[in-house]
Amino acid sequence: MGKKWSLVFGVVFLVVGLLGMLGGMGVFGPDGVFMTDNVHDWVHILSGVVFLLVAFAMPSKAHVWMKIFGVVYLVVGVLGFFMNPVLGFLSVNQADNWLHLVLGVVILLVGVKCGRSGLPMVTTPTV
Repeated sequence: MGKKWSLVFGVVFLVVGLLGMLGGMGVFGPDGVFMTDNVHDWVHILSGVVFLLVAFAMPSKAHVWMKIFGVVYLVVGVLGFFMNPVLGFLSVNQADNWLHLVLGVVILLVGVKCGRSGLPMVTTPTV
């Protein structure tokens, strides 16, 4: 199931990065709820590409990459509360920091769960 979740995360990050590049419709961008600039948008795009590459090239290791991404996003979220730009290049605001923390937890937990027994995709019950 790691492959499916890696695909989901890949598409979401890719779309978010592209939306940021296109102006973000008030949600993403320099004046958006989530402050992004070209560097931040490229980080999202590259994250999405890595998730997609992992899903297709090494699906059996997708859970490992989700754990790595989860930890990285947690660290970025925490650092964002103490420095801006994060690591000298990633501009953030408080909404970004909280989102990065939530993403870090979710991606990490999905990676852990997929590594153990596989995490099923959400399905509707049959009657």
